[in-house]
Amino acid sequence: MFLGRSIGTISRSRVKGLILEGAVTRNGVVTTDVSESVQAGATYALNVPTATPAIPIGESIPFPILYEDKYLLVLDKPAGLVVHPAPGNPDGTLVNALIAHCGDSLTGIGGERRPGIVHRLDKDTSGVMVVAKTEPVHTALSAAFAARDIERLYKAVCWGLLNPASGVIEGDIGRDPRERKRMAVVTRNGKAALTNYALLKPFGAAAALISCQLATGRTHQIRVHLAHIGHPLVGDPVYLKRRPAAAKGLSEPARSFALDFPRQALHAETLGFLHPITRQTLRFETPPPADFQHLVEVIETGL
Repeated sequence: MFLGRSIGTISRSRVKGLILEGAVTRNGVVTTDVSESVQAGATYALNVPTATPAIPIGESIPFPILYEDKYLLVLDKPAGLVVHPAPGNPDGTLVNALIAHCGDSLTGIGGERRPGIVHRLDKDTSGVMVVAKTEPVHTALSAAFAARDIERLYKAVCWGLLNPASGVIEGDIGRDPRERKRMAVVTRNGKAALTNYALLKPFGAAAALISCQLATGRTHQIRVHLAHIGHPLVGDPVYLKRRPAAAKGLSEPARSFALDFPRQALHAETLGFLHPITRQTLRFETPPPADFQHLVEVIETGL
């Protein structure tokens, strides 16, 4: 690898990771293709981010708690809150908030960088999450998610009217070969993913309020699957790449509002599971946040 050999002080794997993260530019333009041929006369720049602590530190960040005991915690994650530290988001995350709330007891559970985290929601996806406060509970909950012994229901607003009104979207998901920073339905080297959906409320042929249930995989697959069948989520910054034709079915005020909605309209509404220690069946349900509900109201009324 040209950059790895030229720099010499950073491993090739680290350079590859930085390229995929968008930290490399060619003549001032970001390039994320690790196999790109070197262009003669081009100027390459590598932006190495400042080192961050190996173990996240606690930060006083409020978050709604739905349930808590000495074994686990269930919360309603606000949209806009990143779950764990990562390149570009070294702090100000849910993990930092959890460490401040739980203290040192959470450190290292399930891994140093993601203590307590059993499953994730994307930054701009809101809704119910469970966090483990002990290693045995983390192991048990992780196994339950892997075995699909968890109830997970979501609400979403998508473009267009799904036909049939209920069904299953199936397709292996892996890295998009055309754009490595996003996922796609792929024919090889993907993970099996299956999403059940049902129409809750149609808004003509322009948009729809739907429910989704995961039979396999992770929350992010909802965004990938719906975009794959031509019904991307309203506001999705990654999978909604062009103005949807269905938008013309809305009034001008509603169309402008929906097209400018600043995040994917996706909410993890319900989470149910068996408590690993008490063996009690727990089920939590939260309504979508105010911005989501306002979006539905504007699309429905046309105002």
